[in-house]
Amino acid sequence: MTSVSGEKALPKATKFLFGGLAAMGATCFVQPLDLVKNRMQLSGEGGAARVHKTSLHAVTRILRTEGLFSLYTGLSAGLFRQLTYATTRLGVYTTLFDMIQSADGSPPNFLKKIVCGMTAGALGAVVGTPAEISLIRMTADGRLPVEQQRGYRHVFDALYKMSRDEGVATLWRGCGPTVLRAIVTNAAQLATYSQAKQFLLSTRKKSWYQTIRMTDGVL
Repeated sequence: MTSVSGEKALPKATKFLFGGLAAMGATCFVQPLDLVKNRMQLSGEGGAARVHKTSLHAVTRILRTEGLFSLYTGLSAGLFRQLTYATTRLGVYTTLFDMIQSADGSPPNFLKKIVCGMTAGALGAVVGTPAEISLIRMTADGRLPVEQQRGYRHVFDALYKMSRDEGVATLWRGCGPTVLRAIVTNAAQLATYSQAKQFLLSTRKKSWYQTIRMTDGVL
């Protein structure tokens, strides 16, 4: 992803850092929504009566029974997921992109970008699955009876206890569907972004170029 102007491009490490930090920052805002989503998906499990009827009902019930800060249960796992998944997928994609571009620096075609996105998504998902399962366990813990709660203190405590009690392979349970989801998501997201960036840069409009430079490391 070389620059088409005379300005120096951002170092790869800086782009990865910006991407990871941006994803982690977003997690701080969406973590309550992640928790509510997981609780609603598990509501009615095993034929039991549904506890949460709507998203608003879920939020109200969680606040009433568990307190305000319970909405951020599993935040450490959410941040660790982005640190591992987001950084890996961006790093792999950028590396593959640079490897397959032409000798003259021209970018690969859209199909090759899709393949890069699929590969990056798959590898990112494999690396991020342990954090993903930790997040699900931590956000679901509060719905269990007190005597059955696992009481994970943070993501590393969850990873350690799952490995000790259930085996290391447990950390990659459900990895297959997670990889497939990431393949589809990143094939569309990264390839489309790169193609749009290439088109806008080809216009050589300074305003577009400055905007893209500011968002490149984040997106």
